[in-house]
Amino acid sequence: MPIFGFMGVILCLFMVMGCGKEKRVTRVDPGVVTDLSGRWNDTDSKLVAETMMKEMVNRPWLEKFMSAKGREPVVIVGTVLNKSHEHIDVVTFVTDLEREMTNSQKIVFVASKSEREEIREERKEQAVYSREDTQKRPGQELGADFMMKGTIATIVDESAGTKAVYYQVDLDLIDLENNIKSWYGQKKIKKVVERKRLLF
Repeated sequence: MPIFGFMGVILCLFMVMGCGKEKRVTRVDPGVVTDLSGRWNDTDSKLVAETMMKEMVNRPWLEKFMSAKGREPVVIVGTVLNKSHEHIDVVTFVTDLEREMTNSQKIVFVASKSEREEIREERKEQAVYSREDTQKRPGQELGADFMMKGTIATIVDESAGTKAVYYQVDLDLIDLENNIKSWYGQKKIKKVVERKRLLF
């Protein structure tokens, strides 16, 4: 077969293969569970944050603190480490935690270290450029009573096309004055992913 004829056949094959694949995009409600891959997703992040924060604000540490201090505790979120085998967007999970803490109205949540640096820079600029009666004074920040830290870890078991993924999220609430762990939370998720065999 001449080289041009061969190239023509190859080109036709690529065109046929290309025509067979069509992309379709469907908009769905963000609340709909779309567990396509079996990996950690937005639903897991949201549900874990909601469950763990609801448990945290209903434990004895909160009542003890409020009885002793007469006010709500101030909490800051520290590092949440991803120790799993997957790429997990920890920032999204931390944001979910912060939202649940704030919405509980039982805890005062303060900005993270990186956020504070940006805010402090804004105050410095206000001291130079803003009208005096609108300037925000330094030294008025609210110090945190507790820091929340945590990890997301996984255990994977796989055999004959079936995979079980076990997620474990651990969170600690640490008293910044004495390093006592005032609350310890744990949430587990197990997913089984089966791959169907195609018979020809």
